[in-house]
Amino acid sequence: MAYDDILLKLGEFGRYQQRIYFLLCLPAMSCALHKLIGVFLNLKTQYRCALPNEQHLTHFSPLNDTLLSLSYPWDPLKKAYSSCERYDANFTDQYYTGGVAANLTVPCTRWLFEQEWNSTMSEWDLVCDKAWYRGTSDACLMIGVLLGSLIFGDFSDRFGRKPTFLISIIIMDVFGMLAAVAPDFWTFTACRLIVGASTSGVFLVAYVLALEMVGPSKRIIAGSLIHMFFSIGFMLIAALAYYVHDWRKLDFLVTVPGLAYLPYYWFIPESARWLISKGRHKEAKLIIQAVAKENRVILEENVMDQLLAPTAEEEEKLKLESDDTKPSILDLFKHPNLFKKSVIIFFLWFVCNLIYYGLSWNTSNLGGNMYINFVISGLVEIPAYTLNMLCLDKFGRKMFLCPYLILSGLCLTMTIFVPVEYTSVSIVLAMFGKFFITGAYGAVYVFSAEQFPTVIRNIGIGAGSTIARLGGILASYTSVLADIWKPFPFVLFGVLSLIAGILCLLLPETRGRKLPESIADGENFGRKKSKL
Repeated sequence: MAYDDILLKLGEFGRYQQRIYFLLCLPAMSCALHKLIGVFLNLKTQYRCALPNEQHLTHFSPLNDTLLSLSYPWDPLKKAYSSCERYDANFTDQYYTGGVAANLTVPCTRWLFEQEWNSTMSEWDLVCDKAWYRGTSDACLMIGVLLGSLIFGDFSDRFGRKPTFLISIIIMDVFGMLAAVAPDFWTFTACRLIVGASTSGVFLVAYVLALEMVGPSKRIIAGSLIHMFFSIGFMLIAALAYYVHDWRKLDFLVTVPGLAYLPYYWFIPESARWLISKGRHKEAKLIIQAVAKENRVILEENVMDQLLAPTAEEEEKLKLESDDTKPSILDLFKHPNLFKKSVIIFFLWFVCNLIYYGLSWNTSNLGGNMYINFVISGLVEIPAYTLNMLCLDKFGRKMFLCPYLILSGLCLTMTIFVPVEYTSVSIVLAMFGKFFITGAYGAVYVFSAEQFPTVIRNIGIGAGSTIARLGGILASYTSVLADIWKPFPFVLFGVLSLIAGILCLLLPETRGRKLPESIADGENFGRKKSKL
């Protein structure tokens, strides 16, 4: 008997599953805190080059236009006075009285930052030739997320969901606190990389555990709700940052809640589905009996006995594993139709991840109140996930995914036409863009899984997820692009989203269709309906 058949008898989402599911959703909030807190840890604050006669000053103080013009050269690209160079002068009262700027400039060696915020930027002078450092810390976090998905994914398949989850929690707590006391930028960045890896272990394993314990008809709901908890964590960041303006205290504050998950050792069971796949039937039976008891379901003895019998699916899996010609990722590129679909799917993953994190990390570049922008950016995710939950099965994946991407692209591209003084219009367009790309990201998870044939489905999804992380790594540097031209990141996101939306039209709809099983099925799937 397949485990899904057992779940139908136990209850697809009974009291037992609801209790465990809620506990698994809470760590998703911590993952959001760690992944997105970099917006405020590395916050770009107001600053200017310190002049030789200002060595006694420790914080930013504004200068009038006359003093600025005599102290710093004009930067035509940024349309502002330079923050990286100053005039080579003695800056005495006589110099300023003369009203004529010096001819030569010299690079700045010290900067003055506004007093309101103490970020990594102000503590370690991450400006001018070090401006790219700010993006590097978040890039390393995403590299960690990529490595973590590979390491902890394999670890959880080998040694179990529960130990992987708990080890990841411990790593996240320890290195989150070490990052808060890091003595230099590179130590901080190394800790953030490890924290990023641990969030993969926490979120992905919690996600898998949640989906493995609910019935087939409840999985889209379960998958969407756990993402909503991630969105709640997203919004909490703004509330914490509003009151705590020191990056070290803020980093420590987002790490402390992780300690509350350590007692999960006594409350979260191992996945019964995983135990059965490893032949540990006695342990699985104990968990199933506990589920039945709490859900007030009586399982017949013969049902429990049938758990020991391998299913046709398991026998087919064993047959495939013993076959000398095992399918591999190379099969995606040997067949023209599969190759075309794979390239498009990988591009969709890349674009969705790039834009999602790029928009999340660029809220401070929108103008207006950055805290409100950040809350709205998280808030718009909830209706996007809700819409997916209600409509993907009813109306189809492609019908929503393509419009999501095209509308996101249009909203983001239109920001280039908004006058600087209409900040609120830019914010509205960016938030609609975030809503649509969040919906697209959720739909890509389902849609891409159904495009690949069964024999290489996990391989295809794993490759897509890996490429998505590359998009996240590049997203961390898009905030630096705003230093060159403020709308640059949003125009880039818009163009990529439009391209992805058009390419999505070339993929076949999967709702209500028998999914491809073999490589041959995958090559023929949708061939007539999507030709280049």
